[in-house]
Amino acid sequence: MNRVAQHPVQAFLAALAAVGILSVMDAVMKALVLAIGIYAVSIWRSVVGFILSGSLYLPRRLPWPSRSTLRIHVARGLIVTVMAFLFFWGIGRVPLAQAIALTFIAPLIALMLAALFLHEKIGGRSIGGSVAAFAGVLVIVLGQARAELGPDVLMGSVAIIGSALCYACNIVLMRHQALAAKPLEITFFQSLTVLVLWLAVIPFAGLPDWPSDYWWTWIVIAAAMSTAGAMLFAWGYARAEASYLAVTEYSAFLWAAALGWIVFQEPVSLYTVAGAGMIVGGCIIAARSKIAAPGEVEVAT
Repeated sequence: MNRVAQHPVQAFLAALAAVGILSVMDAVMKALVLAIGIYAVSIWRSVVGFILSGSLYLPRRLPWPSRSTLRIHVARGLIVTVMAFLFFWGIGRVPLAQAIALTFIAPLIALMLAALFLHEKIGGRSIGGSVAAFAGVLVIVLGQARAELGPDVLMGSVAIIGSALCYACNIVLMRHQALAAKPLEITFFQSLTVLVLWLAVIPFAGLPDWPSDYWWTWIVIAAAMSTAGAMLFAWGYARAEASYLAVTEYSAFLWAAALGWIVFQEPVSLYTVAGAGMIVGGCIIAARSKIAAPGEVEVAT
């Protein structure tokens, strides 16, 4: 273990960048789910993700992680697998902006979990920022409730809420994991765990169809963005508390609203615009709570 300076503002920016990259990936994944199905997308993306992360991690010939660290890697890989499947299945049936709005219960649950399991102190600004951002979510949900939605939206929404519950655990575990291992190790073992879990499904569900060259290109792009986002999150969560960085998740709505409108012609209502403004305000409030001088934290070497 070595001591690394805490840089909350830089960590906040890294987390924001990770959210942005993964939000674009969400749009790519929605297109893939609609085109070739959630099962095929999940299998082939896990294969490409493992190849990408392995090509970055394995040549370094780093020592095998300790048993306790390995348990963290496997636990988070399991959570990520369930979380991703529920979310991507859901966004195939729910507009992107509405889907992201539903996931915003995750940072609020993560605040409580971080205090409970990581013994983090929850600052007033972090709480205030989360409450302001969540109020924006409520405005968005109110607008969505007034719109006419298709018959599959209810099941898709339930799946996304389930994914959000998994993600709340994931946010807290990211902080714990980032203090025990470096980004490349975290990304590799996450991709390995996800791949193993999906390979275990194949004997029961069968091997999915081979995608066309066009969709293979987008699968590779989605996997690359997933890897980049995971590494940015790992870097950020090693340098700032989970309760502070959790609020960056709210910025995903801005990406979802824009991409849903541009790519999938999903309309953006006045409720959406008003809620987005409240979400941005909440993120700014939370970010300003950590402009103090950097401290130090022990992270893995």
